Amino acid sequence: MSEVTVNALAKMVGTPVDKLLQQLAEAGMNFSGPDQVVSSTEKMRLLGFLRRTHGKGEKPAEAATPTQITLNRRKQEAVTISAGKARTTTVTVEVRQKRTFIKRDQVEAPASDERQDALRKLEESNKLNQAEQQALAEVDRKRREEDAARRQAEEAVRREREQAEAAAKAAATEAEAPPAADKPVRKEHAAVEPRRRDAAPPREPHREPARDAKAVHGKKAPHRGSHAMPAEIDDNDPANRFSTQLHLTEAERARRGGDKRRARPRAVEASRQASGQHGFARPTAPVQREVAIGESISVADLAAKLALKGGEVVKALFKMGTMVTINQIIDHDTAVLVVEELGHKAVAAVANDAESALLAHGEDAPQGDKQARPPVVTIMGHVDHGKTSLLDYIRRTKVAHGEAGGITQHIGAYHVETSRGTISFLDTPGHAAFSSMRARGAKLTDIVVLVVAADDGVMPQTIEAVQHAKAANVPLIVAMNKMDKSEAKPDVIKQGLSNAGVLAEDWGGDVQFVPVSAKTGMGVDALLDAVLVQSEMMELTAVRDARASGVVIESSLDKGRGPVATVLVQQGTLKKGDYLVCGVQYGRVRALFDETGKQVDAAGPSIPVQVLGLSGVPDAGDDFTVVADERLAKDVAQQRDAKRRESRLVSQAGNRMEDIMAQMGQGAGQLSLALVVKADVHGSVQALRESLVGLSNEAIKINVISSGVGGITESDAQLAAASKAVLIGFNVRADASARKVIEANGLDLRYFSIIYDVIDQVKQVASGLLGKEVREEIIGIAQVAQVFRHSKFGAIAGSTVIEGVIRRGKPVRVLRNNVVIFEGELDSLRRFTENVDEVKAPSECGIGVKGYDQVKPGDQIECFERVEIQRTL
Repeated sequence: MSEVTVNALAKMVGTPVDKLLQQLAEAGMNFSGPDQVVSSTEKMRLLGFLRRTHGKGEKPAEAATPTQITLNRRKQEAVTISAGKARTTTVTVEVRQKRTFIKRDQVEAPASDERQDALRKLEESNKLNQAEQQALAEVDRKRREEDAARRQAEEAVRREREQAEAAAKAAATEAEAPPAADKPVRKEHAAVEPRRRDAAPPREPHREPARDAKAVHGKKAPHRGSHAMPAEIDDNDPANRFSTQLHLTEAERARRGGDKRRARPRAVEASRQASGQHGFARPTAPVQREVAIGESISVADLAAKLALKGGEVVKALFKMGTMVTINQIIDHDTAVLVVEELGHKAVAAVANDAESALLAHGEDAPQGDKQARPPVVTIMGHVDHGKTSLLDYIRRTKVAHGEAGGITQHIGAYHVETSRGTISFLDTPGHAAFSSMRARGAKLTDIVVLVVAADDGVMPQTIEAVQHAKAANVPLIVAMNKMDKSEAKPDVIKQGLSNAGVLAEDWGGDVQFVPVSAKTGMGVDALLDAVLVQSEMMELTAVRDARASGVVIESSLDKGRGPVATVLVQQGTLKKGDYLVCGVQYGRVRALFDETGKQVDAAGPSIPVQVLGLSGVPDAGDDFTVVADERLAKDVAQQRDAKRRESRLVSQAGNRMEDIMAQMGQGAGQLSLALVVKADVHGSVQALRESLVGLSNEAIKINVISSGVGGITESDAQLAAASKAVLIGFNVRADASARKVIEANGLDLRYFSIIYDVIDQVKQVASGLLGKEVREEIIGIAQVAQVFRHSKFGAIAGSTVIEGVIRRGKPVRVLRNNVVIFEGELDSLRRFTENVDEVKAPSECGIGVKGYDQVKPGDQIECFERVEIQRTL
């Protein structure tokens, strides 16, 4: 309460001043007169005294303070509206707002029965969890018992096999051992050895070193020089290798007594016999291999699978007209052609990867019953035809005022609770640069509402929206907006759309045409009824009790919250704490927000929400899927990122020879403009990139070397400095470190908020790089009728101007039979005897060409001028 005088307080409570002074005195407060000020504390003391006097207890401090406050606000503005030619109308707009604020402790506490229900559910969940844990423990115990039994069986089989092998080796050793009495002399050994080798089984290669050819065949080996290697020396024995001399024979080594042990005859290794199989035998026929090839493969990996050198694969690619190196990535089709060219067979690689695990994970997930879901409606149409204004009237908010220039440049997603049911709306931009965004919106939707201004008619983006709706095979409802204007012509709209294949119901077609007005609200209820009737006919259903899946509508990078993705749930229920994989990004849902910024715990089918917690900014249009754990989500995201990187390398590598020759023929004079584009959302980045690259022509190439979502960072500025690029910030700004790099290098940084301005500014910059072009324009032609001789000027051509004008000081050409024979300047220009500056057609004049006196009757004198024109895109 504010301080007032005693007189004012008496008027406020309706009590005489004398009585109020008496009551104040009885309450222990002495006031001298009615003009004395009464403070807030004194008022509270008086109130307590009066309550006690009337037998009422004094309220506590909580009861004395107000529990709610209501604020009323009224604002008036004058709006000037054009009413025609040179006529304006001023309308007074009054906005009334009423807001009520309630204390937090006045909010009703949750009922006790709800707490009991929650505790009961928690106890049931704990019991179910314990039962599951016991079942898992029983399964693990059985598996361990089975593993132990299997290992025991395998161990028994292994012991039996070892015993059988040991018995077989013992029998072979006994059969190979010579009798003790049989000791032939060396001369008889050559004849006995072949029979013993045939009788005895061959020994293992590592236990049977090679024999000398002389000992085996019984005849003298050919002489190989004084440094011949002895044949009976074991190459694997380092003692025998380095303890003997190469020039000594076997007899000399035996005579010297270097080896006291008696040399026993040893059989020749099976691999060194003439009839044995060589370890690296050369194939007698070409070997055809089956090579598994995925979506892409490097040249080195392909050569390894073909068991060839990398150079041979590169040579085969060169012969096919593709210039690559051994480290480059080639696509699947090119790899298949190379494999078949080299005489092998290519097969598709089996994808036993994270994607297969994700598909199996989705199939194993429990699925519930399908239930009815709200329809997803996309608002499409030409720019400034009232799409967002119509949606604002339905949502009772002002979205278009938050967009730069009053036009929508993002895809907005909202769900509206109406008396007729819930409807989810997607608002798409109408500018020509956002064609991909409109196509993406048409693919996500169930029903397309085409907004056409009744005073403007069918426009290019209107026809494009119809084409997107037909390509997506979704029903169409036409909302004829601005029907409150006197210039509205609904028949013109129906005629224009009928040419595009959209025929109204009253014209014999199947498309509903609803007249509406986003300003007055006329026909909005009829439009909602048409949408709900269409959705009931389509019987839209979805599974609610399942893992959520859907698509990303828009994404951005918030400085305080990190990556933010606006997603539309198509199946299941997305909950807080779920693990999800979204394109090449993954993460856990930390928070969910609806379109008003209110935090929610879950989102069902056809409900758009903002998701926080992803590892990065996903691309608009990516699908998202909820998985059971973070590891699977991370594996899938990393594999998708690797595949995307390989596909990008495939698109960059593998230039064809024809392309290189074409570039060599044309590219010497082509200029290049490098750009670094950063925007607030991914949809704007995509639209800007496509629009700017589309401005390129044969004279200049516009190259967007880098683009992304979020503010301009120091790395972006360094990249622009290294590549001499122009920095473009669309609804974003550069941070402090980036500004230092920009100022130090003198980079060109430009901020924009409307896509029109970006395209116009890039056109101007590109035109400045193109420079000026000098063109020659013919301004007049004169026909020579007769030639006169002058002592001072030489030959004077008496001519008639048949086209344009002949001016003094301009260059001229002399044409004979339409062939230029001389180019120079005018020496004199006369009409009769007077010098003139110009002569227009069809007048006669005398023309003297400087430095040329061979003019003949019938020639033409062409006057022209050189004009500098700025080259543009």
